[in-house]
Amino acid sequence: MDLIVAVLGLLALVVGGISCQGVYAPPTVRIIHSGHACNVEEERHTERVYTIREGETLELTCLVTGHPRPQIRWTKTAGSVSDRFQDSSVFNDTLNIAKIQRTQGGRYYCKAENGLGSPAIKSIRVDVYYLDNPVITVHQSIGEAKEQFYYERTVFLRCVANSNPPVRYSWHRGREVLTQGSDKGVEIYEPFFTQQGETKILKLKNLRPQDYANYSCIASVRNVCGIPDRSVIFGLTNKTASPSIKLLVEDPIVVNPGQTVSLVCISTGGEPSPILTWVSSNDSLPQRSVGKGGTLTLPAITSDEAGVYSCVASNNVGNPAKKSTTIVVRALKKGRFWITPDPYHNDDNIQIGREVKISCQVEATPPEELTFSWLKNGRALRSSERMVITQTDPDISPGTTNLDIIDLKFTDFGTYTCVAALKGGGIPEISIDVNISSTTVPPSLTVPRGKSPLVAREGDTVELECLVSGKPKPIILWSRADKEAPMPDGSMQMESYDGVLRIVNVSREMTGSYRCQTSQYNGFNVKPREAVVELIVQYPPTVEPVHMEVRQGLGRPVVMTCRVLRAHPSRVLRYEWRLANNLLNAGAFDTHKDETEHRIRSLNREGLGEYTCNVINEAGAGKCTFSVTGKAYPPEFYYDTYSPLWQYRPRVYGFKLQWTQMNPDAVDRIVAYRLGIRQVGLQRWWEQEISVGDTIGRGELMTHNLTELIRPESYEVRLTPITRFGDGDPTVRIVTYSAPINPHLREFHCSFEEEPICMFTQDKNDDFDWTRHSAATRDTKYTPNTGPSADHSGSKQGFYMYIETSRPRKEGDQARLVSPFFNIAPKNPYGIPNPPAYCFGFFYHMYGKHIGKLNAFLKQKGQMTLEAPVWSLSGNQGDRWKQAKVSIHPTSSFQVVLEGVRGPGIEGDIAIDDITLEEGECRDPPPNISANALSTSSHIWLLCTTLVLTLLEGQR
Repeated sequence: MDLIVAVLGLLALVVGGISCQGVYAPPTVRIIHSGHACNVEEERHTERVYTIREGETLELTCLVTGHPRPQIRWTKTAGSVSDRFQDSSVFNDTLNIAKIQRTQGGRYYCKAENGLGSPAIKSIRVDVYYLDNPVITVHQSIGEAKEQFYYERTVFLRCVANSNPPVRYSWHRGREVLTQGSDKGVEIYEPFFTQQGETKILKLKNLRPQDYANYSCIASVRNVCGIPDRSVIFGLTNKTASPSIKLLVEDPIVVNPGQTVSLVCISTGGEPSPILTWVSSNDSLPQRSVGKGGTLTLPAITSDEAGVYSCVASNNVGNPAKKSTTIVVRALKKGRFWITPDPYHNDDNIQIGREVKISCQVEATPPEELTFSWLKNGRALRSSERMVITQTDPDISPGTTNLDIIDLKFTDFGTYTCVAALKGGGIPEISIDVNISSTTVPPSLTVPRGKSPLVAREGDTVELECLVSGKPKPIILWSRADKEAPMPDGSMQMESYDGVLRIVNVSREMTGSYRCQTSQYNGFNVKPREAVVELIVQYPPTVEPVHMEVRQGLGRPVVMTCRVLRAHPSRVLRYEWRLANNLLNAGAFDTHKDETEHRIRSLNREGLGEYTCNVINEAGAGKCTFSVTGKAYPPEFYYDTYSPLWQYRPRVYGFKLQWTQMNPDAVDRIVAYRLGIRQVGLQRWWEQEISVGDTIGRGELMTHNLTELIRPESYEVRLTPITRFGDGDPTVRIVTYSAPINPHLREFHCSFEEEPICMFTQDKNDDFDWTRHSAATRDTKYTPNTGPSADHSGSKQGFYMYIETSRPRKEGDQARLVSPFFNIAPKNPYGIPNPPAYCFGFFYHMYGKHIGKLNAFLKQKGQMTLEAPVWSLSGNQGDRWKQAKVSIHPTSSFQVVLEGVRGPGIEGDIAIDDITLEEGECRDPPPNISANALSTSSHIWLLCTTLVLTLLEGQR
């Protein structure tokens, strides 16, 4: 008797499985598409190619296993997917791209990592299919015109359409299909690139009267992805001609800013009538521009809108006609000046009796309208033998005027004004004053005492200063002197009018040498003066870790180390260790070790808290922070089991919560878990404690059954570990009700008595749907000799599913009913066959002289198309319900699909009822099924029976 009890106990283990078989595992990845794919192909080297039509939604799902649950990230061949799509989808299991465009095709990668082993990466290539409308262009050969425009000329009709996959073309003249050799006057060229299709160019040799007709080009990608053919028609007549146009505007058009400009273009020829469009050299037309026919209006034009505007006429005959005009917007920009001492003497000073030249430069648009005039002390100045005015100087930049004062006299001292204007008027003049006096001297540059080297602290505002003397004072140019590096504003040079360079929030990267240099503009045209200022930026020590969490059990030692990476000055003065605001110890920092540490021999409750280590130099302090806590790490919910969801009453379901504990040995032993649960959308939490008996091992799988969950509500579950210290970090997950699926050794049964039909769904890609009905409500007056008169149990009020074969259904139409997903049971260590077997059963009613076919399929997750049916039956089976059973052997999550195929007439209704799914091979399947061969693997009960009989035999 004891032996039998032991055997039964062993059988219970075999049947029930082991509850703590979860362990940490590195990630694995598999990519499936969850959107509407046109096709999924397996190319060489097992590459998967997913094709989709442009404009549809791409959905790629990354199926990931591993524990802890891996983090997922999607990337594309050239960078992150987030370059083009929402970040929210990049880090989710499913990548969603709405209205995908052709440029978004390419290779997509799913990367999963959980800190165990190497990251798992899988990829899939997405091919976006599209077909644009074809375009016909007409070209003629060169020859003499006789009587009619195209008489005795050769004409080429070229058809082009962008597509993926390659397009195939066909030509029609009226209703006549043109093929090579069908007409001696017609020649059809093969394309230059064979992958583009069959036909691209149609040649009409020596035009004949019958050649003047309507030609259509049909572009086809052979209905891939359901993309229909596209066509275009061109009417060829004896008046067909390429376009010609004329611009009714000047070139160039010179206007003042703020004016309204209208550009007018007219068509002077072309058949069919050309379409006129305007384009701009600035890549796009101004936003405020208004186009109507051949007229383009630019209201209140600005300098930014100046440029070349072109009128383009196209009628698909020959090359488009194009004519352009340039719009010039008048403008005067800020001027500048410089003084050149006597070029024949080495002395840079201005001296009586020598020559002085004043140069004035202004940028003008258009430059040819620029005029200059000179004033001395407010009076007009004319060119003379001693004061020579030159309007343009070929040796210097355009838009420059010079005033040469020969044999400078005392009476020549004064204020000289250069006035720039545009001939067209409407633009304000620019005037520049230059003072020439006995105090006018060249500049000099010096660095004030104590201003170099300049020492500052990081984050301060500093002023680098160069004293500039001379009259007039020139602009000072600042740049880096020690390396090719940008200035603080990002430019390579910065201007200063007072010799001071102001830097706000100076950083350590700005340490170095800065050059100040005189500019020749707004000053003397002499060799530049320069000086160098040294800037030293001090910064507090950079330390690591900036923040670290230390979890430790009470009574254990703790070591905290603060390391210095860099500092300036590098002579570190001291360190301080503090707990909260209490000083623990301080001292001189050992620069040879570059680190300091604090030890706790035995952690107690008073030692818990936030520790800071301040490493201090002249510029400030760098801070390491350590949070010492006894809190347990959060639990990790276990996702990679069969779905622990079951239903044992109509309105109630249960969930098997499974988890492992992150780093259980890091802190004190976990004595319990606090479980909180609340219905999603409600505020109140229900809490209970789950006691833990023994010490939890790393990777040990723990379980707890949640019961009395109300269907179909979802629940938020919070799990918090408890130690002597108190509550640890919680973990939260959502438990969502889904269709009833098979927990371990539980039976799924559906009789279609409720409207949700057990979460079965209608296939969206079939021809029509299954119908839920009862014999009491179904109208059979039109087809009385088909279909059941009651459900499988004999009740006229009972419900079942059937296919209605009356019109508009036609022979061969298919209706598919798809089950919810079922998750397979986990592997069992006691020799249970792998993959596991399931018995799929249902009752069918196939009565009527026009009965078609009933098929049953197994569809595994990630499978795009249905393979051969696992069960199939056709023809009239009589007015009675029969049972079908078939063993299936899925290797991953799966669905079962029931397909009804309409026969040759309306008396062909097929019904199904009472669908079941249970673990194990089917026992005594009905003999009338034409199912696939049953598995030869041993049945679990056969294994168990053999084991019992063997043990009993040994007792005799």
